[in-house]
Amino acid sequence: MRWGFPPALRQAAVPAALGIVATVELAALDLPGTGAALAVDWIACALLVLRRRFPFAACALAGLVLTIPVVGRVDDAAAPILILALATFTVARRLHGLRALAPLGLFCAALAWGYLRLDRRLDVSDLVFVSAVVLPPYAFGRLMRSLDDRNARLAEQAELLVRHQEMVRREAIMTERARIARDLHDVIAHSVSAMVVQAAAARDLIRRDAVGAEAAIDEVTAVGREALGETGRLLRLIRETDHDLGPAPELGLDRLQELIDRFRRSGLRVDLTVEGQLDALPSGVAVSGYRIVQEALTNALRYATDRMASVRVTCSATTLLIAIENRSSGPSDGGGGLGLLGMAERVAAFGGRLTHGRTDDGSFVLTASLPLVPDPR
Repeated sequence: MRWGFPPALRQAAVPAALGIVATVELAALDLPGTGAALAVDWIACALLVLRRRFPFAACALAGLVLTIPVVGRVDDAAAPILILALATFTVARRLHGLRALAPLGLFCAALAWGYLRLDRRLDVSDLVFVSAVVLPPYAFGRLMRSLDDRNARLAEQAELLVRHQEMVRREAIMTERARIARDLHDVIAHSVSAMVVQAAAARDLIRRDAVGAEAAIDEVTAVGREALGETGRLLRLIRETDHDLGPAPELGLDRLQELIDRFRRSGLRVDLTVEGQLDALPSGVAVSGYRIVQEALTNALRYATDRMASVRVTCSATTLLIAIENRSSGPSDGGGGLGLLGMAERVAAFGGRLTHGRTDDGSFVLTASLPLVPDPR
């Protein structure tokens, strides 16, 4: 969780804390040259405030500045070691490759020079001390650098994956819309053909059978209204696509038994229950209902653990309800992620509702509700 402070203040917080530690330590030690040593520590800390914007210059200068008052306090004051550790860590984390090694070499040379200023010979213990001061924060900084790089790559890959999934989803929606449009195109063509036939019959009957002619005209009116409704749905579906609307097979729920038999021949045992009359459904609803059952049984054929599925189709005066259930071993969406998008598009085209999910016993249940009353809009 990030602090609720401006970035500049956050960058100054750690160097300021180290400066305070150095001040308290030098005040407690009360060594000769405390004032000069304190000034050098605070200059180094001030330089480290700029460690993110200028990591090479700020950290290298801070490390070199720390060697100025090394005479007389290198074995006593520990705060400069903490300041140097921050500079080393920053260099390792912020710089790439050999650029990160250059300040590290300067730090080691400055510490060695400090020992020589004390007229001491460098021995193994001194080398171990210098290594202990410089190497651990450097190694930790490189580790953090590698983690930062890995997290950046993972974030980029996740973003690409999200974009790819969105492209696949959009393509699936557009493909399904094109197929729906072709289905509705055939429905409209059938309706217009029926209107032409009924109008011709009405013209033949108008003089010798007025009642029959009136009935034919009423049929033309009803079919025309249905065609207008289907046309509205068609225009809404293809408003975002310019796919060619070619011919498609004439399908509908009146051919539901043929569809069920085809899946049974493929090895899926289907229990079909039909309530109500399906032959009087509006053509667009009948085609979409057929496609919904087809897609749901396709998923059941792939993922049903017991090779069984139940289909219930209920037709009332106002609603067509389709419920498909099977015991699924596929993903939580029943294995039809893209298929569900297509079914949702079909249901939405008629202002209906689609629900799906798993039950407590592991079954996957899909329910589609399509209204039969025309939308006044």
